[in-house]
Amino acid sequence: MIHFDFEFILLIGTVITGIIWVLDFLFFARKRQQAATSKTFHDPIVVEYSKSFFPVLFAVLILRGFLYEPFRIPSGSMMPTLLVGDFILVNKFDYGLRLPVTHTKITPGDKPKRGDVAVFRFPEDESLDYIKRVIGLPGDHISYYNRRLSINGKPLTTEFQNSYKGLGESSDLLINQGCDNIKAECKVFIESLGEVDYTMMTNSGVRYSADGELFVPPGHYFVMGDNRDHSNDSRFWGFVPEQNLVGKAVMIWMHWDWRSGGTGLDLSRAGTRISN
Repeated sequence: MIHFDFEFILLIGTVITGIIWVLDFLFFARKRQQAATSKTFHDPIVVEYSKSFFPVLFAVLILRGFLYEPFRIPSGSMMPTLLVGDFILVNKFDYGLRLPVTHTKITPGDKPKRGDVAVFRFPEDESLDYIKRVIGLPGDHISYYNRRLSINGKPLTTEFQNSYKGLGESSDLLINQGCDNIKAECKVFIESLGEVDYTMMTNSGVRYSADGELFVPPGHYFVMGDNRDHSNDSRFWGFVPEQNLVGKAVMIWMHWDWRSGGTGLDLSRAGTRISN
């Protein structure tokens, strides 16, 4: 399905400006120059704008479509790894290159690994991009009971680190981030998934309702947010098909949370690698 999103608009803009430029070069520019009464002549404004915008649009399309794409984190579902207002770069070639808009895979790439932080098109509404951590691979047996995760019968190692305090003094900010220190305590753990260690968080004030176990079907992945009690993930809506994968999150390049009570611009997070 084709969605009229930024990627689609970028592709259309690139094609239109490119066609105008090429047609003018092949059929009109020379005649216009010969017909000019002076040594200087001006291109029509449409041609002038096409010549200016096409190289920029084409470069952005290639960079965004095949190499790296920027995303902004809109929610706290990946706290404490990623915060609201983090701007991240997503590697789009590790999982195989895909054509813009149609998302047809043109190179095989690598398969996602347990622990990868992946961006994908939400299976229930592919116009939305979600970001979660890959927990289960095709064929894995996943069980999650009492906030403890097991894969293929082996519980993951978790080590308590601290109680999460948020980024500021405002209790409203802590609540918005899914961590109200007044009513409940959010605890941060280091969880080990294969060779990957990462932080995850639980909130004892949330009524727990996501216990269960399942097998990951072929060609699909089981994903979870690091903010375990404040994440809409595979526990609630199912698996991520491989064709929905967009890329692997690799780095935070800026943090800017402009909400009321937000943290504002914070360049201290710039350059932070995302644990994969």
